[in-house]
Parts: sequence; C-alpha cells; structure tokens
Amino acid sequence: MAAPHVAEVARAPAGLAVVLKVDTERFPELASRYNVQGIQNFAVFARGSLQFQQAGLVDANTMKSWLAREASEN
Repeated sequence: MAAPHVAEVARAPAGLAVVLKVDTERFPELASRYNVQGIQNFAVFARGSLQFQQAGLVDANTMKSWLAREASEN
C-alpha cells in the first residue's frame, strides 16, 4: 500500500535525498538494528544517523514534509 507513496517521494528530492525500500524479511538484522516491529515503518537518516522513525502507513505529503524538515535543519 505504501509503494505508490514511496515512489512519488523518491521522484521528488531530485538528488537531495535517497529514498529506498528495504525487505526486512531478507535483511532481518537491519530490522533488528532499528527496532522495526512491523510493516510499514519509515525512517529518515541524515549524516549517517537515524533522525526520525515512524511506524504505520503515511502518505507522500507526510514523507515529503519529513525530508523538507530535515533539509531545513541542515
């Protein structure tokens, strides 16, 4: 259900961010490292560190606001 929203956000930053989807069943160690308990789970990283994380389905505008907020803080 999140795929269309993630795809829309991935087109938006035009070189300012990397947007990707991780298969936590294939990479359970990554899910464990960031305490991912379920799907959907979204995370924003900056400078190599987790800045924000939220579980649950969100729309593209919400995800874009996270990226904009992080960009304005840097």
